[in-house]
Amino acid sequence: MTSSDPGAFGGSRERLAAIHAAARQAGAGTPALSAWERWEMGTLDGKAPSGTALSRQTVHRPSAPPAPSAPKVDLAELARIRKEARAAGEAEGRAAGLAEGRQVGHTEGLATGLAAASVHAERLRALARSLPEALRGAEAELAETVLALALDVARQVVHRTYQAEPEWVLPLVRDLLHAEPALRGEPRLLLHPDDMALVKNSLGSEIEAAGWQLRADDSLARGGCRVQSATGELDASLATRWERVGAALRGDAS
Repeated sequence: MTSSDPGAFGGSRERLAAIHAAARQAGAGTPALSAWERWEMGTLDGKAPSGTALSRQTVHRPSAPPAPSAPKVDLAELARIRKEARAAGEAEGRAAGLAEGRQVGHTEGLATGLAAASVHAERLRALARSLPEALRGAEAELAETVLALALDVARQVVHRTYQAEPEWVLPLVRDLLHAEPALRGEPRLLLHPDDMALVKNSLGSEIEAAGWQLRADDSLARGGCRVQSATGELDASLATRWERVGAALRGDAS
């Protein structure tokens, strides 16, 4: 069928008129579309889509979630929490400070103790090094003490011997008379006053032959004597003889 066919064109007009009539009839019973409803065109054969003459689809806007209600604030509970947090922080700070203080104190104490121990150890080493010398010094001091004690005992014995036997001075005077070289220039024999008579009575002739003179001297102990002259002096006093004995003994000990 072509568009130039009058019968065909007339049939089309009738069909369109029927469609419009059906649409008006359907629109009379259909409520007006809202802003959220979508319109769909009916079919060309005049039949409404399945279900209704004009289907409607409603687009629902998603509802916003309800706003959460603000929680109630308990001021007393908040103050208690703050107080507990402050106390916990202070306790933690004190514990950390004590731990750090103990560590620092331990380190410093250990360093001080090691330094003191090192000083004491060095002193002990120095003492150990000086010990042999100290022992030798102690031995020498002890030997000197023993020697001095022995000489003192010997002096006491000799003194008592001269008191009991004063003639012990005679061999001493005789040795001086024959000593070499002979003294010249009118030598003087000095004796304790208590020994004067004994020496004069026993050795008077020998003393005169040697040209000596007898003189009393209170500074001399009994048993000792001293000869003085222009050419020299012979000292046979007990004090001088003890010094010689002590020097000889010390020389042997060293």
